Amino acid sequence: MKFLVTECEFDLNDDYDMSEDDTSKFKNELQLDLQEKTFGVWEADDEDDLIEEITTASGWCIKSIDYEIQLK
Repeated sequence: MKFLVTECEFDLNDDYDMSEDDTSKFKNELQLDLQEKTFGVWEADDEDDLIEEITTASGWCIKSIDYEIQLK
């Protein structure tokens, strides 16, 4: 099946010891970079496989995801 990923939020909680301002800026930039790489069409067997594919490709767990199944 093909899935068009339109929204994806990653769980960016980490163990970095940085000031709150640095951490917030880092997470925002990382979230945008990951979204840019994630949005688009993915091929997977089902929703669980889609999440596994994106998690493996990005190296981050997914908090939430929105997608549309592509019939053609």
